[in-house]
Amino acid sequence: MMQLICLGWVIGIATMGKTFPILQSLLIPSIVLFILVLLLKWTVLKHVHSLYFKCLQLCIGFSLGIALGYSYAYHQLNDRLQFREQQTEQVEVIVYVKNLNEWGGQSIQQKIQVLNRHAEAVQWQAFLKNEIDSKPQFTLELGQYYRLQGNTRPAHSYATQGAFDQEQWYLQQNIMSGFKVSAVQKLSEQDIYALGYAHYLRQQHSVLNQIQLWIEQQRLALRHFIDQQPVRNKGLLLALLTGDQSLLQPETEQLFQRFGMSHLLAISGPHVLIFALLLCWGLHQLICRYCPQIYLKCPKQYLLILPFCMCVLLYCAFVGFEIPALRTLLTCLLISAFVLLKQKIQALSILLFSASILLIFDPFSILSAAFWLSYGACFVLLRIYQTVQQQSHLEEIKTRTQAIKIQLKILIESQWKIFLALLPLMLMFFKQIAWVTPLSNLFAIPWIGLLIVPLDIIAALCYFIFEPLGGLLFQINDLCVSGLLIFIQVLDWIFSPTLQPIAMNMWTLLSLCLGLMILFLPRGVVPKLWAVVCFIPLIMTDVDKNDFELTVLDVGQGQAIFIRDQEQTLMIDMGGNYDESKFSVGKQIILPFLSVNGVSQLNQLILTHLDQDHRGGYESIKHDLPIKKVYSNEQVEVEKKSQFDYCHQGQQWHWSERVNITVLSPKPEHLAKAKFEKNEMSCVVYLQVKNVQPYQNFLLMGDAGWETEYHILQAYPDLKVDVLVLGHHGSRHSSAYHFLKQLKPKLTVASAGWNNRYGHPSVIVESRLKELNIPLLTTIEHGSIRFFKQQNIMSIAFERDRQQWLKH
Repeated sequence: MMQLICLGWVIGIATMGKTFPILQSLLIPSIVLFILVLLLKWTVLKHVHSLYFKCLQLCIGFSLGIALGYSYAYHQLNDRLQFREQQTEQVEVIVYVKNLNEWGGQSIQQKIQVLNRHAEAVQWQAFLKNEIDSKPQFTLELGQYYRLQGNTRPAHSYATQGAFDQEQWYLQQNIMSGFKVSAVQKLSEQDIYALGYAHYLRQQHSVLNQIQLWIEQQRLALRHFIDQQPVRNKGLLLALLTGDQSLLQPETEQLFQRFGMSHLLAISGPHVLIFALLLCWGLHQLICRYCPQIYLKCPKQYLLILPFCMCVLLYCAFVGFEIPALRTLLTCLLISAFVLLKQKIQALSILLFSASILLIFDPFSILSAAFWLSYGACFVLLRIYQTVQQQSHLEEIKTRTQAIKIQLKILIESQWKIFLALLPLMLMFFKQIAWVTPLSNLFAIPWIGLLIVPLDIIAALCYFIFEPLGGLLFQINDLCVSGLLIFIQVLDWIFSPTLQPIAMNMWTLLSLCLGLMILFLPRGVVPKLWAVVCFIPLIMTDVDKNDFELTVLDVGQGQAIFIRDQEQTLMIDMGGNYDESKFSVGKQIILPFLSVNGVSQLNQLILTHLDQDHRGGYESIKHDLPIKKVYSNEQVEVEKKSQFDYCHQGQQWHWSERVNITVLSPKPEHLAKAKFEKNEMSCVVYLQVKNVQPYQNFLLMGDAGWETEYHILQAYPDLKVDVLVLGHHGSRHSSAYHFLKQLKPKLTVASAGWNNRYGHPSVIVESRLKELNIPLLTTIEHGSIRFFKQQNIMSIAFERDRQQWLKH
């Protein structure tokens, strides 16, 4: 029963951010029923063995676990949300620095403890400007207090399906706000005492906090030491040792990403175990040499358990208690307890108990991809180990050659099994895959695990004992890392791998999970051919034959609109960042959105005009996304498989009997002006959906202004509009009062960026709409806005309603 309660607990925690009233009302009844079942089991039914009663126990235990997990996650989330900053403002804060910083390209990111914002200290992420060719303007030292001035930078996600959720990441990391530093003043402990923070001073003087500070200082010293070594791959040496990627070159990071090996740059369970095993092996050798009689009084496995667990704890602390390391620590402690208590060790039970305990201390780790990938990989490895154990009972290993063959077989088998088993999780979190991953891991994992990481750890230990020897070992290890990179570069030359975006909707993903689950079940449980049935959706058309939908995507300060009706797909604009090389709207918002909606190609793309905030996303992904035909008011370079045509008044597309799309502007003879009057010559699109209520007619204005609005009213005096996507993101130079009054739409939508410098949507436009009693929806407030047809009703859904932390 405990396993089911733990499983229910994990599932309940996994609902974090979602509201399920039924689960809120389930808690008290579940507790009452659980107590009643236990009383019955211990009294009336003590000697009765009923299958129905046992099933009832399991169901109630599982329900109790879900209800407890949901309630715990709900209250923990609400407690954390109350400390979040919501607005950008200039503030002065008193802070304490207890965490190692992270070096970025043009900034240093430093977690700080803010003392004067709430009754208790909260954690912010400070950003300090980093000059590449000179020392940073400001530096914050570990264990010091400061008075900082600057601007808060609250997290604000692009609330679009598939896009990275920055607000979720901030919550998971316990960061309540970003903070751009403009001035720094160092404070002494006497200053902090005088300011009234004596209680915080006492906390930081505790033994535990002093140990944590010392560990962070040692990590910083090790970073500086490696940075000063005459080695080529200092970034990889540091990342593989402590998980600190501050010295890592962007080119190396991108190389590992393209091969699907980024997980090797993070600290994982094997790193921790290698350190513990090395030290315990050394301790064992000393005991065998000088006092072997100890093993007569205390068996080896019992004697070495405590040193082993202490080593695991020390290394976890040294790498900052990352989730994979914590998982390893908890698993080792549980296994040690089972060994000492002489209990049978069950792999799945250990994993469930470990995950449940981790979620008690840090329920927000459920939001991290590392949690799911770490436990998923561990489960697969345990299944492989169980299979190997079963085979070893059947096969007798007679020669070393046979042993090597078996080890190679295990290595190869483990790589493709891990790749396949984690495929759904990787698609769910990253929306892309590198098919060469199993091949590259086949060499990289043994090379890193058996050579580079052990040598890295030995070099680090030597650094703390005898610095010159540590430096020498790091230089030797640099040669090993260079060998690994040469191998990867050869693979890169042969295969030229790229991360392939995969278009897979929820149902296809579920069928993939079910099929893989059948493949990994022990033989005889379920026929393996059933997996083939589950894989059929993977080879079917990747575009759902859904009813009509229109989504105004949240792409910040820009516009991107997705339209689909059965197999027809169209996008109007693709947004764009001012510098797509720094943050790509196309790669990080548009492609992930299309992927989770099962779209791998577009039938049409209309770029209303060629401003960066409308076409920038297209330029960054045109090589990755097949598009049959591209339209714009100016010439656009398209891929060989795409066709181009100008958009102009009079063009029509009849998708079906119910959906009709018409271009209302510009006139063909005015296209020559587009180069000089980009906004006014925007392609204005009118879309009609028949036999639905209450929204049938959509008018999408691009960046068109008053002049275009006047011409549209002249050319189409009887135009019916239910939903108007405001021109130029709600600028005061668009959406004239007379235009709005004559069209009288039921609803207006403004696609604009949070805290944008232009003030879109304009207060003047909002006043016009308010006077005419026309509702306004914005992507700032609601995120992506989706109109979708259900029977004969056109409904609306807001992406910011999907998660509790996205609501403002």
